[in-house]
Amino acid sequence: MPPARARMPLPDRLRRWFAPAPDSALAQTLRRGKSGWSEAVHLLWSAWIFLTPLFGGGFGLRWVLLTALSYPLFLLLYLRALVAPARRLQPAALGMVALGLGLLPWYPSAVTYFVFGGVMLQVGCRRTALLPYLAQVAVLGLLYLGVAWWAGYPWQMWVWVPVMTLIIGIIVHVEDAAQQREDMLRLSQEEVRRLAASAERERIGRDLHDLLGHTLSLIALKLELARKLGARDPAAAAAHVAEAERVARQALAEVRSAVSGIRAADLAAELAAARLLLESAGVAFAAPPLPQALPPALQAPLALVLREAATNIARHARARAVRVALRREDGGIVLEIADDGRGGVRTEGNGLAGMRERVAALGGRLALVSPPGAGTRLRVWLPWPEDRPAAATPDGVPAAVAPEQPA
Repeated sequence: MPPARARMPLPDRLRRWFAPAPDSALAQTLRRGKSGWSEAVHLLWSAWIFLTPLFGGGFGLRWVLLTALSYPLFLLLYLRALVAPARRLQPAALGMVALGLGLLPWYPSAVTYFVFGGVMLQVGCRRTALLPYLAQVAVLGLLYLGVAWWAGYPWQMWVWVPVMTLIIGIIVHVEDAAQQREDMLRLSQEEVRRLAASAERERIGRDLHDLLGHTLSLIALKLELARKLGARDPAAAAAHVAEAERVARQALAEVRSAVSGIRAADLAAELAAARLLLESAGVAFAAPPLPQALPPALQAPLALVLREAATNIARHARARAVRVALRREDGGIVLEIADDGRGGVRTEGNGLAGMRERVAALGGRLALVSPPGAGTRLRVWLPWPEDRPAAATPDGVPAAVAPEQPA
């Protein structure tokens, strides 16, 4: 005979029973980055259990006893409805409905249990199918009418309870469907970004292979020839070594150019990213079209400034609107970013200090005006490339005249 299976302790069974299933309502809330306690806010509607006696009947001993017995059971059923798999949610919701209908003849506050159960049923229905939920609520409404009539409730109670259950359920269903569409849109956007990053990595790999494959093969061939000719023909060997050095320097210059192109940020793309970031946070974003023929040497630093500013506004400014301006001025280009947030920026963090250093290294100027309660205005001026001094290397020698270092 097979050995008897050990019986699981009751606390372990309860923890397992109330553990969130992967497709439960609570698990979906957690996946959206929200606190699990946010679902408890809906329990505020249960305050009607404690308010109903004010409209008739009073807080008698029977009400106290039935509340003490039924309310903890209702909380357990509500929690089970949140953590149960979608296909097993209906028993918990129907349990709340049965609790309400069973206590209704002696306990008017039980209508709240009925409404909760009727609303929770919509979570178990297919998210895109409203008709099955409406059919279930209609059947439950007929059961409620029969119990309310048998218990002698006034006709007003016959009407408003089923109607309220139906209206709240439809509202929750529509909100849930909108949240599902938002989740799908976010997933599709993440997939697009992932595919774009993958395609960019593949492009960079192909470019580097095309750039270096032939060159490295040529260098290896030249060095192999120099090794073979080293003893017999030193002059020819030296020529091959010199040719390999020239090819290596040319390859190094091409790699530096390619890496600079990869690292350079595109201002138009950064404007689109800033718009997406801020508008998704509920901040209106306004920006003019980019000037024609804006040099890439200006786009990269301006894009970095815009990225840092948009991130700071989204995180700290509490703004409702942001305006970006870009124009030629005083032999250079001016970028202004203004918001209507709380302002009051008194100290420069690492991001703002980094922006100021980058702008100063390019011969530009950065100004920040941030009065408390009146928003923040960031103004950056950079000289046009032909007027800008050459950037210096770490040794202090201008890059335009610095000797090329061997690889």
